[in-house]
Amino acid sequence: MSTRQPAPGSHRPSVQPRRWKAHWSLTQHPPLARQRGAALLLLLLVLGLGASSLLISMFSQPKGDLRRQAVTRAALADAREALIGYAIIHRRLPRPALSALDGRESSQPCVDDAACTGWLPWTTLGITPGDGWNKLLRYSVSPEFTNGNLDQAAEATKTLLDRSDDGGIFYRVGSANCVVDDRCAPAVILSSGRHLGTSLAGIEQVSAVTDNLDEQANAEAVRDFMARAATDDARSLGGSFSNELGWVPLRLIRQRLRATAPVTKSPQ
Repeated sequence: MSTRQPAPGSHRPSVQPRRWKAHWSLTQHPPLARQRGAALLLLLLVLGLGASSLLISMFSQPKGDLRRQAVTRAALADAREALIGYAIIHRRLPRPALSALDGRESSQPCVDDAACTGWLPWTTLGITPGDGWNKLLRYSVSPEFTNGNLDQAAEATKTLLDRSDDGGIFYRVGSANCVVDDRCAPAVILSSGRHLGTSLAGIEQVSAVTDNLDEQANAEAVRDFMARAATDDARSLGGSFSNELGWVPLRLIRQRLRATAPVTKSPQ
C-alpha cells in the first residue's frame, strides 16, 4: 500500500491554530443565552431582596393609627417613670404645667382636684411633650401628693373606669371611696387620641365626631376617668373612643419612696 507524500514545496493545512482560536472565542465571549441566564438570576436576586425588605418593613413598622398608638403608649410610660423619679427626688409629685405653651410646673398650690388638673409639666420633668397625635398630655394629680410630704400618709383621689360588654361602668383602678381604698391612683395621664385635645402649638382641637361622649367626659374630668378599649363604633355605649390613659399606682410609688427614704441615724 503506497503512502501518498506531499508534493515538494506544498504544506498541509494545520487544524491546531483553529482549535485554539475557537477555544479563545468561547472563553472570551460566552454565548448570548448564558449571558441572559446570568442577568435573569441577578434580577431575581434583586427582586427577592426587595420583597423581603418590604415584608420586614410592613410587619415591623406600625402604620397610621397603630403607629400613633405605639408612640402614645411609649410617651405615657415615659411620663409615669418621670413622675415617679420626680417624687423620689422631691418627695412629692409636681403640679400641672403653667399653660399649654409653658411646660414648667405651676407655682400655685393645689387646693382641690380641679386646680390640680391641667397639662403634664414636660419641662419640669425633662421629657418630650405630646403623644403620637402631636397633642399635649393631660395630667391630673391628687392635691395631697403635691402639697404634702409623701413620706407621710397622703390620700390618692383618682379612679379609672371601664365598661363591661353590656355597657355597664365598673372601676378598673380605685373605688367610690378613695379615703379607705388604697387602690386609687395618685395621678393620671391622658392622651386625647384622635379627637379633641390641644395641639403642641397650644391650639384646642375640634372633634370631627359628636358621639364620643366618654371622650368628652374625660376632657372635663378631674377625679374619675374613663379608660375603656378604643373603638370607632358610634353605636357603642359612650360612643367612639380613642383616649389612652396611664396612671401612677399608689403601691408602686410607696414602694419606691420607702426604698429611697433617708436613713435616720439613732442617737448615740
